[in-house]
Amino acid sequence: MKEYEEETSNDMLQEQLKEIFGDKTPEEAREMLLAFRQLMSCYQCAMMEIETKFRVLNEEFSLLHDRNPINNIHTRLKNGVSIREKMIRKNLPPSIEAIEEGIADIAGIRVVCAFVSDVYYLEKALLEQDDITLIKRKDYISSPKENGYRSLHLIIAIPVFLSNQKRIMKVEVQLRTVAMDSWASLEHQLRYKKDLRIC
Repeated sequence: MKEYEEETSNDMLQEQLKEIFGDKTPEEAREMLLAFRQLMSCYQCAMMEIETKFRVLNEEFSLLHDRNPINNIHTRLKNGVSIREKMIRKNLPPSIEAIEEGIADIAGIRVVCAFVSDVYYLEKALLEQDDITLIKRKDYISSPKENGYRSLHLIIAIPVFLSNQKRIMKVEVQLRTVAMDSWASLEHQLRYKKDLRIC
């Protein structure tokens, strides 16, 4: 059963690679598969690091103020199809390097808070940590999008320590309140329904 699951997993990864890089020779495909798996694993580790940081901040805040600023945390890793679509939109060459350098939101964490003050408290506490580097910041809370979307977006870099190397990985962090999260979810569903009607 385990062998079947591994084969299925490999088949899925190879399909994702084909989506991203097109047709390759068997040898090129094997090398690309290994490099892609390693890259996705590093993104997964970076998300775990950031999630742990937020959980520690949540615990500390709870001790100091007798309440938790974080309602929930969601993580997601872009799949091969989404990566390929973004590469095409950004006109990136089909390579592992292009993925790592040209796409900043492969690893994503959404932190949902009770209050706006919690959002800015968590942002400040995270960015003050000496292993976090801020790459980009977009504040859609103070300047909402035209459709009403509100959230604080950060692209940050964090080191991931492997057995034989250190890699600096990018993670997109979205911080928002429960109300903002509900609005974003509803707006997404409305847009999806509208697209379905057009089709």
